[in-house]
Amino acid sequence: MASSLLFLLLLSLFTPTLTKNVSFDSASFSFSNLTLLGDSYLRNGVIGLTKETGVPSSSAGSVILNLPIQFFDPVTNTSASFSTKFSFSITNQNPGSFGDGLTFFISPSNSSLGATGGFLGVFNSTSSTDNGTLIAVEFDTLLNEEFNDTTDNHVGLDIGDPLSIKAVDLGSYGIDLKSGNSTTAWIDYSSKDNQLSIWLAYTNVKPDKPIFSINIDLSKNFAEFMYVGFSASTEGSTELHMIRDWTFQTFGFPSINLSSSATPNSTNGSVGTIPNITINSSNVTSRKRLTLALGILGPLALCLGFVLFMWVTIKKIIELTTKKEGFASESLKGPRKFTYKELSAATRGFHMTRIIGKGAFGTVFKAVMPGTGDTYAVKRAKQEHQCKSEFVSELSIIACLRHKNLVQLEGWCEEKGELLLVYEFMPHGSLDKVLYREPNQDLSLVFNWPQRYNVAIGLASALSYLHQECEQRVIHRDIKTSNILLDVNFNPRLGDFGLARLMDHNKSPVSTLTAGTMGYLAPEYLQCGKATDQTDVFSYGVVVLEVCCGRRPIDKEEGSKKTVNLVDWVWKLYSEDRLIEAADSRLHDEFDEEGMVRLLLVGLSCANPNCVERPNMRKVFQILSGEAEPIPVPKKKPLLVFCSSASLSMREIVSDGEDTDTPPGLNPLTQIKID
Repeated sequence: MASSLLFLLLLSLFTPTLTKNVSFDSASFSFSNLTLLGDSYLRNGVIGLTKETGVPSSSAGSVILNLPIQFFDPVTNTSASFSTKFSFSITNQNPGSFGDGLTFFISPSNSSLGATGGFLGVFNSTSSTDNGTLIAVEFDTLLNEEFNDTTDNHVGLDIGDPLSIKAVDLGSYGIDLKSGNSTTAWIDYSSKDNQLSIWLAYTNVKPDKPIFSINIDLSKNFAEFMYVGFSASTEGSTELHMIRDWTFQTFGFPSINLSSSATPNSTNGSVGTIPNITINSSNVTSRKRLTLALGILGPLALCLGFVLFMWVTIKKIIELTTKKEGFASESLKGPRKFTYKELSAATRGFHMTRIIGKGAFGTVFKAVMPGTGDTYAVKRAKQEHQCKSEFVSELSIIACLRHKNLVQLEGWCEEKGELLLVYEFMPHGSLDKVLYREPNQDLSLVFNWPQRYNVAIGLASALSYLHQECEQRVIHRDIKTSNILLDVNFNPRLGDFGLARLMDHNKSPVSTLTAGTMGYLAPEYLQCGKATDQTDVFSYGVVVLEVCCGRRPIDKEEGSKKTVNLVDWVWKLYSEDRLIEAADSRLHDEFDEEGMVRLLLVGLSCANPNCVERPNMRKVFQILSGEAEPIPVPKKKPLLVFCSSASLSMREIVSDGEDTDTPPGLNPLTQIKID
């Protein structure tokens, strides 16, 4: 890090007039590279631009990248082209009060916070010098006649004021900004062709044709250095605006990447911090700058070395102190400790009206923190010894994991004999509740095909991270629809690590007492009790078939009491060349047939009875992302074959070192949790 900073310092000192391209990928935001203004905030890697307020209050916020970016080179009189991609969502708990929208902007100022309402948090209500060169792409959710808006669902290009130079109604493109769906935007500008184009989609796949295209020369509005960011505002409404997964780059100049190196687990979406660099554009001779550099380089290197030494020393002291504390302190480095008093108040004394889920481990409550209004899900453990061991297991494992498709652990509590885990709250609950809605549930929420396919990809990404990208491989052992939660945009989050096990990548699986849920358990796991990444793959395959078919793993045949195994049922249709008939009838044929077949075949390949024939989760993720070809699936379901080396004697099972109590008369090989 120190050498990188010295290099960048020398670069700015010796070559102040060197025109540079900039590129960064800030899928993981941090306070060190962003400026938050107004009501904006950063939480769990997601930027919020407005806060939820009571009607008729107003809110405005903006977030700006600290790094000044060169858009114009006065020496060569050339302008930069740029390209950006980001995902956003606009939601509202009160659908009757939508407005006003959000923008992506390019500003000459790093303090661009404008007025509320139709000014979208970026333009001032009165004219200013900054407004003249400010460029914004607006995603507007309110019809403001004073700004010549024609609809309450449009994209427009604004320069200097909120009156759009050109606007496009999104209704004809099937995009509803107010739907609450996660929407991906691509904005490209070519200085060579003077062409600005915008694409929008509910997926991460860029459409072939843009929804917005305009021939315009933005170089007239480019200052030499400018700042990029986002803004949003409301006026008398409660609209919430969220930004995530942002990438940006300029091109047309000599290239240099100003992002620091990605972290080892970069597949989790984490990237290095973008350095906050102030670019000095004054016209000073190179000789004077060389003298200045030589004068400060030595003391700077000494200071950096001292800071590094102090950082390492303090880190060692913290580690030694932590080792002396209890199990929770050993397990946790990020999540905070809650008090029993505040969690009790947030759940109204763990009142039954706050229960949102129950399981073998315990009960889950919805918690709303007094004062802040922050909402969490609190898992309250049962008081048995076994549950405490599962509590410690879940705490030690999930506290170290960071992935956008894993439920985020916010904190924990161990007081008054209670064991409590605090998670981020998932508004749409578990996947099984959405797939199999009860008659009294809200049927207006349609679990459509893009959302289902996104669940399959997100879960594959999470399992690929657990199996192959963590320092220690994590075997979940209980993958099922009730353990997959859905956030506000129906993105999947895998949770419930009470049965998970850590395993070194170079070690063989350890025998355990079989645990899990009928219908999701791999055949070899039932036979020998060895949990591996391939047993997780089997469970994933069953979940994928559930998502496609809308049927439970073991279900009753209509009109009879006969049970039907989902894997067998789908494989039979496949053998009869009727695979597409397995699609959930509740989709009303509104799905991509090619994508449905691909997902069904992935489910069958993962649920292959022979574990050696199953793909690993990285391969599955590549197939679903279109980066790899699907693997062949036999038309006839393969026969189950066990390797003799996989068998375990009763002595091996009993002496595996796990403290799991088996009820009298129950075979340890078949100790199965049935929900």
